[in-house]
Amino acid sequence: MHLYNLTLQPPTAITQAIVGNFSGARQQEIIVSHGTRLELLRPDAHTGKITTVIATDVFGSIRSLAAFRLTGGTKDYAIVGSDSGRIVILDYDPKTSSFVKLHQETYGKSGARRIVPGQYLATDPKGRSVMIGAMEKSKLVYILNRDAAANLTISSPLEAHKNAAIIHHIVGLDVGFENPMFAALEVDYTESDQDPTGEAFNNTEKMLTYYELDLGLNHVVRKWSEPTDPRANLLVQVPGGQLASSDRYDGPSGVLVCCEDHIIYRHSDVPQHRVPIPRRKHPLEDPDRGLIITAAVMHKMKGAFFFLLQSEDGDLYKVTIEHEEEEVKALKIKYFDTVPVASSLCILKSGFLFVASEFGNHYLYQFQKLGDDDNEPEFSSTSYPSFGMADPNSPLPQAFFRPRPLENLALADEIESLDPIIDSKVLNILPNSDTPQIFTACGRGARSTLRTLRHGLEVEESVSSDLPGIPNAVWTTKKSEDDPFDSYIILSFVNGTLVLSIGETIEEVQDTGFLSAAPTLAVQQIGSDALLQVHPHGIRHVLADRRVNEWRVPQGKTIVSATTNKRQVVVALSSAELVYFELDLDGQLNEYQDRKAMGSTVLALSIAEVPEGRQRTPYLAVGCEDQTVRIISLDPESTLETISLQALTAPPSSICIADMLDASINKAHPTMFVNIGLQNGVLLRTVLDPNNGQLTDTRTRFLGTRPVKLIRVQIQKNPAILALSSRSWLNYTHQNLMHFTPLIYDNLDYAWSFSAELSPEGLIGIAGSVLRIFQVPKLGMKLKQDSIPLSYTPRKFITHPNNHYFYMIEGDHRVLGEDAAAKKLQQLRQQGKKIDEEVVNLPYDTFGRPKAAAGNWGSCIRIVDPIEAKTLSVINLEDNEAAFSLAIVPFSARGGELHLVVGTAADTHIAPRSCSSGFLRTYKFTEDGAGLEFLHKTELDDVPLALMAFQGRLAAGVGKALRIYDIGKKKLLRKVENKTFTTAIVSLATQGSRIIVGDMQESVQYAVYKAPENRLLTFADDTQPRWVSAMTMVDYNTVVAGDRFGNVFVNRLDPKVSDQVDEDPTGAGILHEKGILMGAPHKTKMLAHFHVGDLVTSIHKVSLVAGGREVLLYTGLHGTIGILVPFVSKEDVDFISTLEQHMRTEQGSLVGRDQLSWRGYYVPVKAVVDGDLCETYARLPGSKQQAIAGELDRTVGEVLKKLEQLRVTASGF
Repeated sequence: MHLYNLTLQPPTAITQAIVGNFSGARQQEIIVSHGTRLELLRPDAHTGKITTVIATDVFGSIRSLAAFRLTGGTKDYAIVGSDSGRIVILDYDPKTSSFVKLHQETYGKSGARRIVPGQYLATDPKGRSVMIGAMEKSKLVYILNRDAAANLTISSPLEAHKNAAIIHHIVGLDVGFENPMFAALEVDYTESDQDPTGEAFNNTEKMLTYYELDLGLNHVVRKWSEPTDPRANLLVQVPGGQLASSDRYDGPSGVLVCCEDHIIYRHSDVPQHRVPIPRRKHPLEDPDRGLIITAAVMHKMKGAFFFLLQSEDGDLYKVTIEHEEEEVKALKIKYFDTVPVASSLCILKSGFLFVASEFGNHYLYQFQKLGDDDNEPEFSSTSYPSFGMADPNSPLPQAFFRPRPLENLALADEIESLDPIIDSKVLNILPNSDTPQIFTACGRGARSTLRTLRHGLEVEESVSSDLPGIPNAVWTTKKSEDDPFDSYIILSFVNGTLVLSIGETIEEVQDTGFLSAAPTLAVQQIGSDALLQVHPHGIRHVLADRRVNEWRVPQGKTIVSATTNKRQVVVALSSAELVYFELDLDGQLNEYQDRKAMGSTVLALSIAEVPEGRQRTPYLAVGCEDQTVRIISLDPESTLETISLQALTAPPSSICIADMLDASINKAHPTMFVNIGLQNGVLLRTVLDPNNGQLTDTRTRFLGTRPVKLIRVQIQKNPAILALSSRSWLNYTHQNLMHFTPLIYDNLDYAWSFSAELSPEGLIGIAGSVLRIFQVPKLGMKLKQDSIPLSYTPRKFITHPNNHYFYMIEGDHRVLGEDAAAKKLQQLRQQGKKIDEEVVNLPYDTFGRPKAAAGNWGSCIRIVDPIEAKTLSVINLEDNEAAFSLAIVPFSARGGELHLVVGTAADTHIAPRSCSSGFLRTYKFTEDGAGLEFLHKTELDDVPLALMAFQGRLAAGVGKALRIYDIGKKKLLRKVENKTFTTAIVSLATQGSRIIVGDMQESVQYAVYKAPENRLLTFADDTQPRWVSAMTMVDYNTVVAGDRFGNVFVNRLDPKVSDQVDEDPTGAGILHEKGILMGAPHKTKMLAHFHVGDLVTSIHKVSLVAGGREVLLYTGLHGTIGILVPFVSKEDVDFISTLEQHMRTEQGSLVGRDQLSWRGYYVPVKAVVDGDLCETYARLPGSKQQAIAGELDRTVGEVLKKLEQLRVTASGF
């Protein structure tokens, strides 16, 4: 077995974001790290929208990011700390639109290790040096400078190690142009290690240490070290240093130390200032719960600065420091606004705040005001004795604020993110869809969603209006070539033509010079200010002064097809002749003296647009009924001579020549493509050589069941092609590569570009008798997302075999459930306490639910209708019960009637796992599955983490035991159990009498149920311990699973063993066999292994294309969706594996990680080819592409065609 791994949706979780002028222009950009991928985002200050400039896989894991700028420079560079054991400095090159590696310095082993730096990065604000630190012991400092040619240089590393020290955070101090300083939060564990009583551990101090880089002596010294609050977790740099122009100081320098419930200003040899972190004034708030700051950002303005700190509840606090020169007078804090909990906050100079959410969608907010003049209470260090430091060990009195909706910020844009995907299903249930949809349960807490992902581009419709009849075509045209917008819409009907003018309103006009009594074949704005109409009996050339020149067709013939551009017109007559016209310099259309006889009825014609600065385009493509396409010259030397010919498999229905940029073919110039649509719904894309007119590199694609119509349109100022069949497709260029994606929209019969003031980049189309104006806003998005909101974190969901509803369980730990919160409020009201109703009723999706102590759960069962995208009913669980698993079981004892069984547990603690009692709740379906009726619940001794229907009964993984239950009157009855599993059963699958069991830490085990003896026996397991997080059966003997460390592996049982077990009627043979390695008597063999770099949460065996082969689709926690495609032939395996080897040497990782060892992080990669690496072949320079293709004995086109074919036939993407 050989597999090809392809990522369909790269990870969307942002682990870190940095801001800077990376392109060197006067506009700020954001670089975000998605864990294994870097992306450059550009926020538009005018529209407030974010666009992706470039995204690249780094084939390694990014642990830290920092931006820096050399003193006096105008451009920012990015420093990346990763698991490669190397520090890498990246520069964004706007010319090639790619990241360039300027420096790569090796300092340690690869892998994310305790004492190898890479976890923390801190830069000197003046860009003179950078410190890279590990979790423990190691810190290295590099000096950054310029050489004589103004290129960036990097020094050898200087060590600032401290043995036996755990590092919590590092930050660069702002000291102006004095020696660079770095501050670190460290804990020394030498004494705790040697003291068995635990006394030293309790007395350990957390130190704030300053490291100074002496530029003169070129080494690092520990300058100052003092104990600080033991609960400190984050340092924030405070501005400081003298201004070069005057003696004024920017700020007091030093750091803010964020601790639990407090914030301390700290600097060497100056008094400390401490303020409490204000808490929400909420009746259900737990006053003993600590509050910490999880994200922070500092923003400097002219002569002032402020901080935004975010607590773990999502509340933003504005912190300011009042200072005179270098002396701090007061530290002040006040509530600012509430946004989702962020992994990074970035403030842009254009007045925006970018929130890279920890979970869920990311947001761009615009500052409305800075919260200076509101009446929020402000807490200052001056209102406490000795600035709040009278007794540093005891807490300050608690400060409170009232949470409220946004006041200082306004939402400007949102980036959709699937992170985290917790469960998924792949089904085709939406009406009139020919490909399956992916349903994902995403998110955390009250911001969770169930999302429907459909392959295609989202369409925004602006106008939809009914027409008097059914038109067969639509065009728009300008009056003259200098007009900014279109003036007319022309609709062609079977017996006439309707002209509408575009103004304040759209209305019919008569005096345009167009013939309205006949249908129209083509419309063109020709020359500088004339219009052209082609109809079956002739051509009308309408001049600017409304004079009409008409060319009539010879008697007994009609025009059957036409193609036009600004200066040329070609028409085909019913007698299979071509007539060619060209515009002369006076603006007259002249017919070429000869007519070309084609010998077969002409079905389609196309010429390209006139190239810049040229008189004409030299090639005409003609498709005939004899299933050929001919390229014919329009050059004055060889007019109407046939140059080349291509045979087709069916008669052509439409042809379109377009110049489009595809960097995989040519990076410098657009390529001339001839697109040929056939009557059987297939599209051919062929490259036309501009020098000799030959056709090469043909790619085919099946679009739908109707004959294909092709239309050239403009999308975001670039040429694109609409292909209309039983689905509408768009062929466009995005980030210099060609994409071909369906539109998620009604089937269009015809379409054209449309440009008016309200929609400058729109499209106009007809579907039946409806005229629609629409646009495609998000290019490059392969999956359109529609979401349904949920109340808690989704845990699992399943589908009903007979209807299309989803049954989902949700649960959140450490929150109060609906009924618990209501009971508590009721108690408070009875005690006569005043309840702030506004605060209690704040929306949960923004402010979260009230937090509670460990062991408290909020949970519910939800029925969702995915077609209508709505929730049908919700059953909230009471008495602190939480749902962990569910299954739909046809109990044979009840005649195969379907029941829903939900596994729950009360008062559950997660680590170590415990509960007061587990339950199996059994429900009957009512109203065809839209409702549930509670039957009974069965008590258990542990948490049921996996349930499954098995031979008309219920198989349940309850803690370490696998049991089979049957239904009874009052509860479920236990029939058989096997207690030999090691940790906990987390997943189950079955075929026949075999049950595949996924164990939390011990990989996948094979069990069999022997009915005659009522025995449940395990007979095979894995040789390696694996923390299984998802699994599915590929066939009777083969299982594919994903583990917690981001690996996907395929295990197979020897067929001989399998037959032997199945033929043993009572299982006595298995019982008496000797176990191997303290496990089962047989072991499975690993067939394939691959590290995807994301925790795999679900795996499915599905076919993504109608009639396509089955693939393994997996989802990852960070929002990744990928597929593993089985190779069909040995030749493909050899070809793609060789290509992968060449790509490994040519395409080095951006962070300096070795791709082979990254893909084999825990176990060497086996029998899986990295498709993401192979696909970067399209972005290589042309010379490298040719060298690799030469080694493979193929042309570049053939290599690209093979890669595209692998992707398209497996996924349709």
